[in-house]
Amino acid sequence: MNDNNNNNNAKKTRKPASGSTAAPKKRVYRKNPAPKEAAAPAAKKAAAPPAKEKKARLPKEIRKTPVRIIPLGGLNEIGKNMTVFECSNDMFILDCGLAFPDADMPGVDIVIPDFTYVERNADKVRGIVITHGHEDHIGGLAYLLKKVNVPVYATRLTIGLIEAKLKEQGLYGKVNLNVIAPKKTVKMGCMAVEFIKVNHSIPDSVGMAIHTPAGVIVHTGDFKVDYSPIDGEIIDIARFGELGSKGVLALMADSTNAERPGYTHSERTVGESFDRLFKKGEGKRIIIATFSSNIHRVQQIINCAVRYGRKVAVFGRSMVNVINTAIELGYLDVPEGIIIDIEMMNRYESERIVLITTGSQGEPMSALTRMAMNDHKKVNITPMDFIIISATPIPGNEKYVTRVVNELMKSGAEVVYEAMYEVHVSGHACQEELKLMQALTRPKFFIPVHGEYKHLKKHADLARQMGMDKENVIIAEIGNVIETDGVSMKIVSQVPSGRVLVDGLGVGDVGSIVLRDRKHLAQDGLIIIVIGIEKSTNEIVAGPDIISRGFVYVRESDELISQARTLLANTLAGCSYAELREWNSLKGKMRDALSDYIYEKTKRSPMILPIIMET
Repeated sequence: MNDNNNNNNAKKTRKPASGSTAAPKKRVYRKNPAPKEAAAPAAKKAAAPPAKEKKARLPKEIRKTPVRIIPLGGLNEIGKNMTVFECSNDMFILDCGLAFPDADMPGVDIVIPDFTYVERNADKVRGIVITHGHEDHIGGLAYLLKKVNVPVYATRLTIGLIEAKLKEQGLYGKVNLNVIAPKKTVKMGCMAVEFIKVNHSIPDSVGMAIHTPAGVIVHTGDFKVDYSPIDGEIIDIARFGELGSKGVLALMADSTNAERPGYTHSERTVGESFDRLFKKGEGKRIIIATFSSNIHRVQQIINCAVRYGRKVAVFGRSMVNVINTAIELGYLDVPEGIIIDIEMMNRYESERIVLITTGSQGEPMSALTRMAMNDHKKVNITPMDFIIISATPIPGNEKYVTRVVNELMKSGAEVVYEAMYEVHVSGHACQEELKLMQALTRPKFFIPVHGEYKHLKKHADLARQMGMDKENVIIAEIGNVIETDGVSMKIVSQVPSGRVLVDGLGVGDVGSIVLRDRKHLAQDGLIIIVIGIEKSTNEIVAGPDIISRGFVYVRESDELISQARTLLANTLAGCSYAELREWNSLKGKMRDALSDYIYEKTKRSPMILPIIMET
């Protein structure tokens, strides 16, 4: 026993042999050793890479200060473009245009946006920025500035055209107008607006890069890509691409030509067509109708007039105003003596004259329409006239333009219009240019603007073809509040919006009821019933007399009018003393009785207006 114990102790205390460097082994004791069965699964788990490591975790997007985009015009319609941008307690407005009335707006002169939301938040408005000088972008500005007088920022020519508008409205000198060149930036509270050069059918057109806390929003304005523009200033594609490389939150792009494939032709092609047509019109007076604000087109007409030894006379108030402004600011190069006063026109032979006039859309009161109807004081159309309509009809105006063309041809004139020759090119981008803008800016979200629903829908489809997610494309309506925090974008609410009708000096006093009455009068005419009642005895002493306007010609409808009088006399005879004293009830009885009778006899429903005179 003792020997064995000694041997065991010796084993425990045995030292390494002399010269050895090995350290003594130490036994490690674990408190809770794992069972052997668990070792295999644990080994497998350790050997296999973690599932989370297979897919890298994306950094969580940070939501930023929300920005609200509120279109008040220009969506699902042509014209009256206006958009509000709002962030925290700051707001600014981009464009403020007008639209021309539809056929269902008799007597209305122009249509402007509803400014109710802007008026309610007038203290937040930091300014108004304008993309270019066309009526559908500046035509409503004077009406807005009467309600909310804030600074206006635009390029040089656009400011010049705005000044002319303000003079007409008695606001000249009362508004803070600021000229901003492309590549410059304007501060709007917590936002900033950068002006970017684009091509359009009027010089000094710009798009906007709106720098907000949520990200950069690019608004193209009206644009196209013209590599050979008349003024030599090409769209700043590089800047759009630079913004896209840094990250664009949202793109708002012009949709007017979204249905047209390919590219928009350069404005220079019209100049080439003019040159051919001036040769063709040799020996005749040349009359050219175009948009008053298409200064590039006017420049090319003047160039042709100089080349062919003709003098230029200008007709139409808006055309005269725009050309004078463009000459004054240096945007039109006109040799001395080329433009002559209307009064001097008769001193020259007709074949040495070019007339530039308004009326390319067949507007009833325009100079060309009055010429066509032989109602112009200075110009009579003859077979010695060669007429060029250098414009495409705005949707809805086709029948007016056709009527003018027909009347001009009836007078013996030769008429050239857009369908026959290249006498007009659009100022708006076609599909390939719209795709180019998408590719340059690479936006996270997309909002098509400027167009009817079919244009917006087609533009949205193009964006999806370019790889844009469907949920990131918003087809909005006017009054929608589109909110984005840099992570998401959605329509969150609605603000007051719509159209305000301007008739003469009246703004907004023609509403739906007045329009309904005007349509009623236009469709079925008017019948007026007049009776006289003795005040003291309450007896009918005169009438009923019937006056018709726009319903039937009284002298040719004696029987109908006579029977109507008899019916009204019998109706009045059946009224009690109390009913004769209650005039509203009495008018209602006469109106109902005559309305039923007229409809039975004629199947028409004229407006019936009873008038009671007390004697």
